[in-house]
Amino acid sequence: MKKKIVSTVLCAAMVAGSLAGCGLKSPDTPTTAAATQAPADTQAPADNAGSTTAAADNAGGASAGAYDTANMPAVTLVYAEVNPLDTIVGQMATDFKTKAEELSDGKITIDVQASGVLGSENDVLDTMLGGGGTIDMSRISAFALTSYGGAKSMLLSLPYTFVSREHFWNFATSDLAQEFLLESQENGSGVRGLWYGEEGFRHFFTTKEISGIEDLKGMKLRVSNDPVMNGLVEGLGASPTVVSFNELYSALQTGVVDGAEQPIANYKSNAFPEVAPNMILDGHTLGAVQVIITDEAWDKLTPDQQAIIMEAGAYASQQNRANSESKENEVLDQLKSEGVNIVEVTDVTPWQEATKKVIEDNTKGYEDLYQKLLDLQ
Repeated sequence: MKKKIVSTVLCAAMVAGSLAGCGLKSPDTPTTAAATQAPADTQAPADNAGSTTAAADNAGGASAGAYDTANMPAVTLVYAEVNPLDTIVGQMATDFKTKAEELSDGKITIDVQASGVLGSENDVLDTMLGGGGTIDMSRISAFALTSYGGAKSMLLSLPYTFVSREHFWNFATSDLAQEFLLESQENGSGVRGLWYGEEGFRHFFTTKEISGIEDLKGMKLRVSNDPVMNGLVEGLGASPTVVSFNELYSALQTGVVDGAEQPIANYKSNAFPEVAPNMILDGHTLGAVQVIITDEAWDKLTPDQQAIIMEAGAYASQQNRANSESKENEVLDQLKSEGVNIVEVTDVTPWQEATKKVIEDNTKGYEDLYQKLLDLQ
C-alpha cells in the first residue's frame, strides 16, 4: 500500500504531548484532515509518525492551548470498560477522559461506559470489528484479540512471561510494543492499538478452600474461550469452563464453576470475595491491557484531535504505571482484613513446570519474538 508522510501538524502536536515518555507512537494516520469528513475508505493511510524525543516526565504535559480548539469540531467517543470505575483500569479510563477533554477545551467528549454495560470484552470487540460506530474505543485485555487473528498478542498472555511489573513496562515503553499494538490494524481487523497499561498480576480464586497448586486439580475453573487459558487450566489439572464475565458471579454462586482468575483489584470490585473467598497469589499472568479505537472513529478525527487522543493516552498510561501497584496493595490489605483466605506462593517452580506445554504450543513460529519479550526483563 502506498505510504505518505504524516502531516507536520500531527507530528508537532505529538511531540508536544511527549508520547515517547510512555513508549507510544502514533498509529497510521490518514493524511486527509478529518475536517473534510471524507469516508474512511477514500483516505490514504499515512506512515507511522515515529518516536519523539521528549522526556518521560512531560508525558501528557502540553497545555490545553497547544491545539487549535477554536476551529475544532465537537466529537463524542464512546469508550467501553467491562470493569467498574473504581478499578485500576477504570481509573485509567477516567484519567484518559479528563485529560482528553481538558486538552480539547471540551471539544472531545469521552463517554465512558463502565461496569460492562456494553457487554463483555468479546461482545465489545464483536461490535467494534463489525462496524456500525456504536462503540468507538475500548480497554481490552492485551490478549483479547487472539481470537480475532492477533497471534502476537497471544504472547503477552503466556504464563510467567513477565517476571515483574518493571519487566512489563520495559516492554510497554519499548519499540517492540509498537509491533504488537499495530498488529490488529495491519491484519485488517478495523481497529488499532493506541497504548498499553496494566491491572496487576492475575491470580486464581475459588469457592473451596485451597492451600497450594495441588488443590486446583479437578476443579472447574472459568476461562474466556482462548487457547492459552484453556491450556493453562488443563496444565494445572483442572477443567476449563467457558463462562461470560458478566455471568461469572452467578456461576460461582451456583457451582457452575469452582473458581476463576482475575487481578486483585478486579476480584474485589466485582464482589467475587462474597462467593469465592479464597485467593492464591500465583501471579501466572501480568494483566496487560491495551486501549483500541476503530479505524472508522480514528479517521473521522482531525490531526489535532488525533494528537490529543495520543497525548491523553500517554498521560493515562503513565498514571496507570504510577498508581497500579499501590492500588493493588491497598486492596490486598483490605481483603485480608475482611477475612479472605489469601495464600502466598513462595515457589512458582511447580506452576512453571505445569505450564510449559501451553508456552511451547503457543510460541511456535514466534520463538524469536517471544525471546525478545523475555529478554526485556
